[in-house]
Amino acid sequence: MTDETLDELQYSTDGRRVSLALSEDLYPLDAIYGAAYLFVDRCWMFLTRPADKALAVRLTPKQEGADLEALAGEFANELLNQVLRFRLAESTGPIREYVMARAFSMSPAQASIDQLLAELEAEELDEDPLEIAVPWEQKNGEAKDG
Repeated sequence: MTDETLDELQYSTDGRRVSLALSEDLYPLDAIYGAAYLFVDRCWMFLTRPADKALAVRLTPKQEGADLEALAGEFANELLNQVLRFRLAESTGPIREYVMARAFSMSPAQASIDQLLAELEAEELDEDPLEIAVPWEQKNGEAKDG
């Protein structure tokens, strides 16, 4: 088993799989899960918790002869991508919530919906080529029982 370093990310390989040691101080758990999810079609994934605030990820490629170093690098890049997405979502969450609350609470939107419904009700539907508005009995010449 060999231990390597991709800058500050430590990983090890035994020739068949690659294992990465991750700190939750650097990589939030949701970001780790997000990155792992994107690799499930290419690798079998195994996650363990060797210590508090630490997570070990073992990737076993589904395809024989995969480049394990490249796989570790791709996973590290996806981790950074997921961390950025997580932090952006976290920092812009209150703004998104405010915008959505304003969009749903504004009365002009309700007024325009009410106006459209009133226009539809007032509109005369003179054309009825399929005779949908004609009762079945009238269309077929049968008298209504009453």
